Amino acid sequence: MDKQLIVSPSPHIHGGDSTTRLMRDVLIALIPAFAFSVFVYGLSALLVTVIAVASCVVFEFLIQRYMLKGPSTIGNYSAVLTGTLLAFNLPSNIPIALIVIGSLVAIGVGKMTFGGLGRNIFNPALVGRVFLLIAFPVQMTSYPTPTLSVDAMSGATPLAYVKEALKSGMSVSEVMPNLPSSTDMLLGIHAGSLGEIGALALILGFIYLLVRKVITWHIPVVIVATMAAFSGILHLTAPEQYIGPAFHILAGGTLLGAIYMATDYVTSPMIPKAMVIYAIGIGVLTILIRTFGAYPEGLSFAILIMNAVVPLLNKYVKPRRFGMALTKA
Repeated sequence: MDKQLIVSPSPHIHGGDSTTRLMRDVLIALIPAFAFSVFVYGLSALLVTVIAVASCVVFEFLIQRYMLKGPSTIGNYSAVLTGTLLAFNLPSNIPIALIVIGSLVAIGVGKMTFGGLGRNIFNPALVGRVFLLIAFPVQMTSYPTPTLSVDAMSGATPLAYVKEALKSGMSVSEVMPNLPSSTDMLLGIHAGSLGEIGALALILGFIYLLVRKVITWHIPVVIVATMAAFSGILHLTAPEQYIGPAFHILAGGTLLGAIYMATDYVTSPMIPKAMVIYAIGIGVLTILIRTFGAYPEGLSFAILIMNAVVPLLNKYVKPRRFGMALTKA
């Protein structure tokens, strides 16, 4: 043959995406939620975010330059995104020193210990958040009530209140009158971290990410659907003992975690089938921890646990190879 068809290893065509562009799109998607948190909590929300972002950028620069001795990677916005997501997982009244400590753990332990972006096993922002939650539980669970006034009083989140109330022997029907309505929770009129209170704003960001094709629907939708199904089954079996699915979806960091943290490219699966398994695991573990565990909010732990399973999913859950017969002869 005079002419031969030579096929080189993939990828054959570059899609035009870059780390910088993807990180920038996620940051843009978070703008509505960030603006809402500043509207509700004022300058304290802005201060928390600025300190978290600045600390993450500085720690990544220092570690990259003086420990790993490699080129600086702060220009790809990944450290900025880590700091923003960490801030979204913190109360607006948290001490500045704890923000810096959380940033150091997020970048130093959650990211750079593994070699930097693309090599980390766990979501860095969640590593920082869980460390602070375990090490400083009081500061991490004292939230200002979003009254839009200067004298905001500190209070428990709806999830924390329900957890303690049901544990003390109260029934769901006795608890419900003391909870914010679904509309209030959707609009963010309840206590919580910066990223818990803007459910509607987070959904707007989700739509933007879908339009920009930064993420697919699989992980967020399956997480929410799994949580709704599992909590709904529990509620149907014992309606006075287990609260309904609408509360679980709108309370806590469900939307923040499902949309912006579980979908992290590095720590989530690569193909749809594996994404679905991964998301189901997160949804089930979250309801198990919230209902039967010690912590009222289980999504962070669930995501980190499933992050550890991702390498196995990528290895054993693979698409059919191109050209392989659909059925065996």
